Amino acid sequence: MAARDEIVAYANALLEAEKWPEFGMPGLQVVGTSEVTTLVCGVSSSRELFEQAAGLGAEMVIVHHGLFWRNEPLVVDVRLRGRLEALFRGDITLLAYHLALDAHPTLGNSAQLAARIDASPEGAFAGVGLACAIGPLSIGELADRVGAAVGRAPLVLPYGPREIRRLAVSTGAAGYDLIRAAHEGFDALLTGEPEEPNYASARELGIHLVAAGHHATERYGVQALAAHLAERFGLDWHYVEADNPI
Repeated sequence: MAARDEIVAYANALLEAEKWPEFGMPGLQVVGTSEVTTLVCGVSSSRELFEQAAGLGAEMVIVHHGLFWRNEPLVVDVRLRGRLEALFRGDITLLAYHLALDAHPTLGNSAQLAARIDASPEGAFAGVGLACAIGPLSIGELADRVGAAVGRAPLVLPYGPREIRRLAVSTGAAGYDLIRAAHEGFDALLTGEPEEPNYASARELGIHLVAAGHHATERYGVQALAAHLAERFGLDWHYVEADNPI
């Protein structure tokens, strides 16, 4: 058993949450019971996730995509009410780390995905992603590695060089960084969601795009964070997979 506030303070410091005053508020979002024995993590907030967490006896849930976003209407609609009711019934604390988790050099989404495809980080890319060395690999070999890591076949725009040695990894919705990756000399960009302009940009700039799903590429950061906190504070932990094809 560990104190809720000690876990929150430690996680905030570990992820340097104060550096990311973004549109998704990082850190504590809903206050539950003061003591924690079981932690559940998942990619995105949903009533399904919170109900499963309560069923597992969790006093704390950690997500990558939290409840409150400044680009959404400031109204407690049926969606938000249902999520909050599930948390309140279970007396569950909710923590959410968006860009702060993306950017962490070891626990972050990009770092965890890079490790699973044997890419070696060499520095930052576009603030929250990683510049990596890999291979050399063909685009087919890279796509196979990514597919094995995330459990689904990625969308591939195969317009880069024959051998891939420099790979930019930025999970989630980072298709908008394809042009930047090309300008910075990367052979390929690995992300979650593509954008419509990526098709022409990839062909014209001579770069590969591998898009393996927003949800699929961001499963591993929350798991790494939950495992780290569980070990430090002596907690049980579970990952709940709420399937999402996007």
